[in-house]
Amino acid sequence: MTQDYTGAISFVSSGTPEADAAADALRTIYGDVGFDNASAIVALGGDGLMLQTLHRAMRLDIPVYGMNFGSVGFMMNTFSQIDLNARLAAAQPTQIYPLSMHALDCSGTPHSALALNEVSLFRSTYQAAKIQIIVDGESRLDELICDGVLISTPAGSTAYNLSGSWPDPAH
Repeated sequence: MTQDYTGAISFVSSGTPEADAAADALRTIYGDVGFDNASAIVALGGDGLMLQTLHRAMRLDIPVYGMNFGSVGFMMNTFSQIDLNARLAAAQPTQIYPLSMHALDCSGTPHSALALNEVSLFRSTYQAAKIQIIVDGESRLDELICDGVLISTPAGSTAYNLSGSWPDPAH
């Protein structure tokens, strides 16, 4: 982000009282041009809000700058009301390449989506799913019989967390 964002910012809040109050304070100082008219979007929340905002902003090609009001916030910057335009101008852009998912269900109906975090496919009946995985036009797994599959992007954390989770002995 190497431009002046004065009067061209939109603020998005996670909806917590703290994030809403911060968004209101920033709107008072910097204004808010609305999501579709912004040159930069500031997301106030956690990583989940950041991923949601990035997904929403992809179609508009607008940079998103996150400030942490969540519990983890590894994708977020520290919150500050001071000199936001300078912070936006000094931010190092990071290009994110979403995972493009194209799937056919058992009736042959195509489904497509872009994923910033992960793509998950789970069986919808009590029978196991039969899944073929093709990456960049090349079959990587001809047939996987399973309950589902979770494919993570480099920005994805859910697949990593699920792969390392221990079963609860109480269940």
